[in-house]
Amino acid sequence: MIRVLLADDQPLVRAGLSGLLTAEEDLEVVGAAADGQEALTLARELHPDIACLDIRMPGLDGIEATRALTTQEPSIPVLILTTFDLDDYVFGALEAGAAGFLLKDAEPEVIIESVHHVAAGQGTLDQSLTRRILTEFVQRRSLQPVTARGAEGLLTARELEILGLLAQGMSNEEIARELVVEITTVKSHVARMLPKLGVRSRLQAVVWAYQNRIVAVPDGS
Repeated sequence: MIRVLLADDQPLVRAGLSGLLTAEEDLEVVGAAADGQEALTLARELHPDIACLDIRMPGLDGIEATRALTTQEPSIPVLILTTFDLDDYVFGALEAGAAGFLLKDAEPEVIIESVHHVAAGQGTLDQSLTRRILTEFVQRRSLQPVTARGAEGLLTARELEILGLLAQGMSNEEIARELVVEITTVKSHVARMLPKLGVRSRLQAVVWAYQNRIVAVPDGS
């Protein structure tokens, strides 16, 4: 059973998401918060497997809540559910350590699948946002490498290959098919890769790849 914490300042949105998720046999909404501070309190009390946060909330917003969660409760991945597909709030949450982004108007099955992916440590990005978010994020910020050592000194050849496929938005299953290996093998490589890069999620690893020019900056098309 995947235990989910929701945070959104709109009661109807909270109720709708809660109903959608609890209809799944393996998902349980253990808490619903109206703002970021309440989400932090509930996270400490309930220890959910995933936190689904809105960005724009009164008081402590989703960015600060994400930053606090990834620092204080690093075992709880954060999935951002937002109505805003491109603004500084999204980029702020990315820098704060969010493991995934999804628009609230995504199809129900996509939301459910994304919760599963993020809870399993796979991370997710709304495919319609991937190029635009990463292009804008990288272009707005310096492309200076975030580490003094080159990626070749940090990662094995296979890990570099998998990092490039992650940057294309591929899932573990898709990478396994591409490389003709077992899914467990891909998961093992990713698990070893993240601490080497000093990141917590696949999404952060992709940002690292762009910042270090391991993969080309997308053209936004």
